[in-house]
Amino acid sequence: MIQTGTRSTGSPRQALRNRVLRSSVVIGSGRCVFRCHDSKDIRAWHRPPVLPMERWYASTSCSAIIAGAREGLVAANPSAAKGRQDSVPRAGCTGPAYTETAMPTSIAALLLYAISLVLYLWLLYTNRPWVGVSATTLLAGGLLVHYFSLMERARALDSVPYQDLSGSLSLFAWLLALTYLGLEMFHRQRSVGAFVVPVVFVLALFSTVFTPHQPPAPPEAHSTVFALHVTLNVLAYSAFAIAFVLSVIFLLQNRMLRDRAPGRTFWRFPALELLERMSRSSVAVGLLALSVGIVLGLIVSRDVRGRFWSNDPKELISVLILLGYTAYLWLSRTTRWRGARASWLCVINFVVVLFSLTIVNLYLSEFHRYF
Repeated sequence: MIQTGTRSTGSPRQALRNRVLRSSVVIGSGRCVFRCHDSKDIRAWHRPPVLPMERWYASTSCSAIIAGAREGLVAANPSAAKGRQDSVPRAGCTGPAYTETAMPTSIAALLLYAISLVLYLWLLYTNRPWVGVSATTLLAGGLLVHYFSLMERARALDSVPYQDLSGSLSLFAWLLALTYLGLEMFHRQRSVGAFVVPVVFVLALFSTVFTPHQPPAPPEAHSTVFALHVTLNVLAYSAFAIAFVLSVIFLLQNRMLRDRAPGRTFWRFPALELLERMSRSSVAVGLLALSVGIVLGLIVSRDVRGRFWSNDPKELISVLILLGYTAYLWLSRTTRWRGARASWLCVINFVVVLFSLTIVNLYLSEFHRYF
């Protein structure tokens, strides 16, 4: 005799109903994940919530179950559900909220960068010490506010903010200002700021203007190693950009000396020997960051694609950049190459860097887009 209405046994209809009602909806960290308990296989995994809240629902709407199941499939197998990633909502990343998250701090950083730029330009025409000190202080303040803007972007995305043009430009501007500030304090020379801070301001301005209304797609790699890989590569490009500016100033100043036509602001610039030392210091920082970044990139490639090297154009040109700046650092110390020849080599190397950041990233590389 079959008993009905109990938990242990029941009719086929009751068993089917119990199996359906044993589906659970887990709510935590803004995510809704569907788990099926009628088999031993867990069809979808979810990250442990910060505040665990689990509740069994006897009646759950079909839309909630379907939405949770779709997100669970994406989390469990990103490659199989690649076509569905754009339709799955992400936690805390709605359009207006994402757009407005970092906007106040971004505008505040822009204002500080703009005032610092005016003071750096004024420093070329005056001997007042407070102008240089104020310019450096405001640049440091802009760096601090800009840092909080990057952190707010990262919190809104629940990921590193490098997956769109706005985030990559913002990070590049911040690291460029940070590298220059370190060189300024190390060499005690502020006159170069009139040529570096404008680049920082323009990059930060473009980053603020082109902030997308919708969050970018989550990165294929999501780990601390990946974040360090991208950050160190962008730091290397920032250091190479400063070396490029210093080399251009060296070539212009050297040409003025040859033509015996120094301008009014000529005497505000550092000596040629100091420009060379600053350029070598910047390239040394870039080489160290790029070397470690390439090694971390190989580790990320192994974790994501199962192999260290994949002959991606970005990998090949990164090695070429590493060799080019290593040659500059060595040749710039020799008697035959030091001076204008080494500066021209540094300029050519940065042209290769620009080619890597534009043509290779946007059209040739399969795994790199904005970094």
